[in-house]
Amino acid sequence: MPSLSVFGAQWGDEGKGKIIDLLSDRVDVVVRYQGGANAGHTVVVDGVKWVLHLIPSGILHEGKVNVIATGVAIDPIKLLEEIDGLEERGVSVGPERLRIAANAHVIFEQHKRIDGLSERWKGDGRIGTTGRGIGPAYSDKASRTGLRICDLLDPARCAERLRANLAEKNAVIGKVHGEELLDVEAIVQRYVEIGARLAPFVADTGAELRRAHRDGRRILFEGAQGVMLDIDHGTYPFVTSSNTGPGGIPSGAGVPPHAVGRSIGIAKAYCTRVGEGPFPSEMFGDDADRLRAAGHEYGTTTGRPRRAGSFDAVAVRYCLDLAGAAGWIMTKLDVLSGLGDLKVVTGYRIDGEEFSEYPAHLPSLDGVELITETLPGWTEDAASARTFDALPDAARRYVERVEELVATPIVMVSVGAERDAVIDREPIFGADWPASAPTPEGALS
Repeated sequence: MPSLSVFGAQWGDEGKGKIIDLLSDRVDVVVRYQGGANAGHTVVVDGVKWVLHLIPSGILHEGKVNVIATGVAIDPIKLLEEIDGLEERGVSVGPERLRIAANAHVIFEQHKRIDGLSERWKGDGRIGTTGRGIGPAYSDKASRTGLRICDLLDPARCAERLRANLAEKNAVIGKVHGEELLDVEAIVQRYVEIGARLAPFVADTGAELRRAHRDGRRILFEGAQGVMLDIDHGTYPFVTSSNTGPGGIPSGAGVPPHAVGRSIGIAKAYCTRVGEGPFPSEMFGDDADRLRAAGHEYGTTTGRPRRAGSFDAVAVRYCLDLAGAAGWIMTKLDVLSGLGDLKVVTGYRIDGEEFSEYPAHLPSLDGVELITETLPGWTEDAASARTFDALPDAARRYVERVEELVATPIVMVSVGAERDAVIDREPIFGADWPASAPTPEGALS
């Protein structure tokens, strides 16, 4: 089966939404397999901006099936807002185009409330979450007290299990945090009504995707967050609550491991991070402000200013190696125009020991010293280039040197927000990718 996975090879916000939108034209099915509404994928089409949080970016292409799979933590209120917003702007979002996993876990009001209160409780030890309830929902999933989308479709079961969950959460809200309790019956009624509205979209998406795999449908798996935020392999505890790279696809989508084909990473020409936690190449002061302003680096979901820094070849190489990437896409190269000479991180030094590979075994990166290389910058415009040779000379040398340091080929360079603002360097899909689907477009079942 032809399949491609696209994942973030930094701390998130790498420009995945644009790339997934661009690639969706050559696939039949686009699948979100992890994360929640804390993700924000921005797509610009003909000057019009679209922001997606739960629905895969393939929704902007006619005839594509978009799947929110098992591993996603779904906030049904935000999902319905997203569906309504797309419909209002002329994008059809019916059950033939959007499929929601029946066994995906639900984010409720109590999860969002606990998320915010927990961050406040931690004080200086806070993680810097988006406050969208992702962690508490995944915690309930792991402790086997969560509710799934299928539970919302059975009013009696939903009411019974949701009351039990709310009783526990209200005890924490009231007795630990001393805050006003949530209205249990109002919440139960609201989510029973939401379940009825979502019912037409709900399916056994794992079975549908396995069938699509057997039928030879072209599938694109989209990651929601970067590998450096992976629950197991990221900068723990300053991470998200799911497996963000291609390794999370089999369980998150409900497909066998061999259904995960070629993997392509995405990384900016520099680095950013939202929230707390290690960020070795972070800049401060005027340099950070200039980079942040040039790249419009503010969170799609929260609007928070992103932390900005130099390209970290150590971290990106780690992400690509962990995912077994066949190549990667460099985004936002145009942002670096006019910023002067550019530092690239080539290694770390911690307590006198040098690391050229990311030291995932260390409990933290406290006191890390950077080993860097300085590359010449450029002042010429890079955004208008549509071939590699059309880039400024220094920009080409920057791409080539970063590619050498990361030791994985750069298959595409993005130089702007629009769909066509890309430079192809190598085939992304691979030589055996079929030009057309062997089965009709449309719903999977």
